Amino acid sequence: MFAHLRACLWLLVLSVILCCVIYPSILLVVGQTVFHAKAEGSLIFDQKGNPVGSRLIAQPFSGDQFFFPRPSAASFNAAASGATNWGANNYLLRDRVARTLGPIVKYQSGSNKGQLVAPDVESWFQKDQFQGNAGIVAQWANAHSTLATNWVKADPLNAAYVVAWQETHADEVAQWKKDNPSIPEPKPEELAVSFFTSFSKEFPGKFPSGITPEGTTEKKIEPVANGSDIQSIFFDMWRQEHADADLEPVPADMVMASGSGLDPHITLKNAQYQLDRVAGKWAETTKRDLATVRKDIEKLLMKQAKAPLNGLAGVKLVNVLETNLALNDLFKPAAGASK
Repeated sequence: MFAHLRACLWLLVLSVILCCVIYPSILLVVGQTVFHAKAEGSLIFDQKGNPVGSRLIAQPFSGDQFFFPRPSAASFNAAASGATNWGANNYLLRDRVARTLGPIVKYQSGSNKGQLVAPDVESWFQKDQFQGNAGIVAQWANAHSTLATNWVKADPLNAAYVVAWQETHADEVAQWKKDNPSIPEPKPEELAVSFFTSFSKEFPGKFPSGITPEGTTEKKIEPVANGSDIQSIFFDMWRQEHADADLEPVPADMVMASGSGLDPHITLKNAQYQLDRVAGKWAETTKRDLATVRKDIEKLLMKQAKAPLNGLAGVKLVNVLETNLALNDLFKPAAGASK
């Protein structure tokens, strides 16, 4: 019996030494010597040697001078990697896509060829005001109550605006409580549909949107008749009323999130679709000729673009973080000199 125990103990000790010491040590030595950069997380460093991110994980960019990554269901949080899992018949997916398209999509033909659709969406929305038909915002909220609720929950300022509305619209709140006797003290988001219905009557042709008044730094909610909120939120309703409008096709990865929500690449077509915006902003910042700036960025994109397996599979992709850092290095000195 002791012979068997001794054999088992030796096997245990040898297994621990082999699997927990020798094997990990070999991997550590090989990783840190042969594949040091990859073993450290494929980090990207700025000119001062500070890590700014990983070439394997996407980061959000909001400035017009930068290329934008794919939408992210995880809000670019590496600890919450994942997809929305919304089906094709889920309106939340349609809404997310439509909000992305509204400010960027262009006409493909006709007298408006090459022009953005966004100004026409705003004009269509504002007609509500001139016709005295307080309906568009109310129709949106009643047809898509989840979206209206999400708007209230998305920002504390939005919720505070609804709370302020409650104090001055006791009749509407009382009616809501009468219709929902099981909820004597409703939360702001539960009043979303009633709020938007009331708002639509008081401010036809407008939508509550966050703005920062000139000369101040404090953001506040005000009724507005134009802006990115209207362009994005109401693009889908505009599109349904203008089904015959010939719009440019948009690269799928501009509007569809990846399975992880952290895909660091976009297709070259996606980058080229964003080129007008990026080039225009850098031309404005550096005070340089737009055509020259655009040509420089096109060269940079072609240099950055790579297809998987050295071109043997897939389409050409662009790493968004690497490309934006290269843009910064290319134009930042000139931008600083122009100030």
